[in-house]
Amino acid sequence: MSTSPESSPERAEPTGRHFEPDLRAMTRINLRPIASPMPVGFFAVAIASVIAGGLQLGFFGDGAHRAVALTILPAFILQLIVSILAFGARDVLAATLMACFSGTWLANSLVLGLEPPSGIEVLGLLNLVFAVFALLMATVAHRKRVMWFVLCVAVPRFAVAALFNFTGVAWLGYVSGALGLLLAGVAMYAAFALMLEDMRGEEVLPVGRRGPAYDAVEGDLAVQLRNLERQAGVRRTL
Repeated sequence: MSTSPESSPERAEPTGRHFEPDLRAMTRINLRPIASPMPVGFFAVAIASVIAGGLQLGFFGDGAHRAVALTILPAFILQLIVSILAFGARDVLAATLMACFSGTWLANSLVLGLEPPSGIEVLGLLNLVFAVFALLMATVAHRKRVMWFVLCVAVPRFAVAALFNFTGVAWLGYVSGALGLLLAGVAMYAAFALMLEDMRGEEVLPVGRRGPAYDAVEGDLAVQLRNLERQAGVRRTL
């Protein structure tokens, strides 16, 4: 688009450079809708939690550690992919949670498979740190009720798992395994509810969204794009 010098809003400076006083008229924001990756992420949490919980509950034989390690390893890959897609979808809570779950499953898989010296104690510290992280995440994720419920179960599950890793007390292992199965159930529900909602185009099973999380699904396009110019990746600095 070209304009004549008489109609141009630009002003020539002594240096010869030109400045546009208002860029809003020439600014365009391109949106690239993607499918929600969260059902895959929650399904991965559910599957890995069932396998790890089954090991702690004694469902497998004594030599099942490597088999369990190989079985939960795909959860690391799946949740890493989900995290990357969630960052692209501008959902920092989901992306951060999935990335940290991904790293935790990888660490569990490596320690169970390779059995390094003091690996269980180190894994216990990792589980404890993840429990603290999940607690902090839960304090800011209350408007996303599905994620909040998953975090509320993840906190005691990983805290008890840490205590079991540190002490080796058998009943703590059983409690951790039972909480792992509970976490799997909540994550499975979350995955199915979100997938069903995406397929039907409306909420079928309650997911408890509130505030901005509710507006993101139920609001019109004007609500969706509100304050978009201030979002990360659009503004000049993060």
